[in-house]
Parts: sequence; C-alpha cells; structure tokens
Amino acid sequence: MTLASQTAPAVLTTADFHTAALTAVSGREKSDRPIAVFDCDGTLWSGDAGSGFMRWTIAKGILSPDAIAWLDQRYQSYLAGTNDELTICGEMVQVYRGLSEAAMRGAAAEFFATEIEPRIFPELRALIAEMQSRGVEIWAVSSTNDWVIEEGVRRFNIPADRVLCARVAIENGIVTDRILDVPTDQGKATSLARVGITAPHAVFGNSIHDAAMIQIARGANSSNGSFPVNPTPALIDLAAARRWPIYYPASVAPGSASEPLPVGGEPRG
Repeated sequence: MTLASQTAPAVLTTADFHTAALTAVSGREKSDRPIAVFDCDGTLWSGDAGSGFMRWTIAKGILSPDAIAWLDQRYQSYLAGTNDELTICGEMVQVYRGLSEAAMRGAAAEFFATEIEPRIFPELRALIAEMQSRGVEIWAVSSTNDWVIEEGVRRFNIPADRVLCARVAIENGIVTDRILDVPTDQGKATSLARVGITAPHAVFGNSIHDAAMIQIARGANSSNGSFPVNPTPALIDLAAARRWPIYYPASVAPGSASEPLPVGGEPRG
C-alpha cells in the first residue's frame, strides 16, 4: 500500500490544535523540562523566507553580479533536481561571503519587517506565547540563514541561543564561506541532538524536510506530539500513514485566498 492510498489525516480546528499541543507539553514527569520545537518557513509564517531573502538581496543590489550569476546557476540546478537540498541551503548562505555581518543583520531586519512579518500566523504566535507562559522551552530549527531566522523569531520571544539554522563562520565581522550548520532533513534531528534534544515533547513542521525532526517527538507513535502545520502534499501523505492530525492556520486553509509561495516546489523550511 502506498502512502497516497492511506486514509486522509484528521484536520484539527484551531481550538483542538492548541489543546493537543498544550497537552503534549503538559503530559510529562515533574522533573522533566517541557520542550517544543518549531520549523519556521511555512510553519510560523507563510512562504519561504530563505529564497525570498535571496531574491530580495539581489533586487537591492547587496550581492555582486558575479555572486548573483553563481547563485542563479546553483539555484536553477536545485530547481532542476541536480543540486540537492543540503547543498543549496548552504550555498544560499555562502553566497554572502565577504560582506559584513552587520550589513547582513541590517538587511535581514529590513527584509523580515517588510516582506515576512505580515505573513506570521497569529495562531502559532498565540500558541507559543501560551507555551512560554507555562514554562515550555521553545526551539526554532530552520534551513534558512541565521540572520533572517533570528530576526524573525524575535517576534515570538525566542532567543538566538535557541535557534538552530543555516549559518557560516564570521571572522573579524566578515561573512566567510565556512559552513557551521545546515539543518535540513535528517540534519534537523542531528542539530537538535547536538544540543541535547533527542525527544522533545512536541514538534511542528510543514514539509517533508521536517519529517525526521517531527518523528523524534515523544508521542510520535501515538499521534501525540507530532504536528504537521500547513503541510505540503508529501508531508500530508506521511501524516496519513502515521495517523498524525494536521492543522492549517486560517490564512492558508484549503479554499482560503492565501498568497502563493515566493518560489515553486517543496518549501525548504
């Protein structure tokens, strides 16, 4: 039997989604600190901030013509399937080598405020705020660069030291091309394990690139702790097979007049 032939997963209302998520982080031993992990692009806000930032910095003239030509060739290869997910996520950070970190932080702040902030899902912002009020430790994991993600999750009061994302080394204030981390696919679970998180109480993601991370939730085998949000078709199929309920924020619910993703294909997260 193929995944596509599985019964469609249950779709949660906002009230049921919040109840299920809060239950997942509450059902624990008293000595056990509650942990919830969130993907970012497509999960906390609609669209792909990583590719969006890439296009925005090109339009703003932040990248040199040589860097743009190199990145365009690499990105077209990715869309054609000849450059893999892990590589392109790293290259989308490496392309800024030679620029100052201060300039990248400033660009990320302007980009997020103007292009992504209006797309934040209020339902996820409210859930995270409620979790934080209950003492839940929140982590954000993304294959988008650290400048954009750290800027974005400030809106959720998630500190930079609880962000795992694509990043390169900074030397004397200058961006290098030395990769430090690229959390995508299995790499998301690996990055979490590196900071001692191997079985979080709840995990939220929107694409198949989040699957490995979603599956490490403590209640993944009992549909308690794994939460596909605004799921892509491939993740819907996996949710059906694993009997994970799915959730759509109002702005991206099937039939809503939501904006399309900035690029085609599977969102990177």
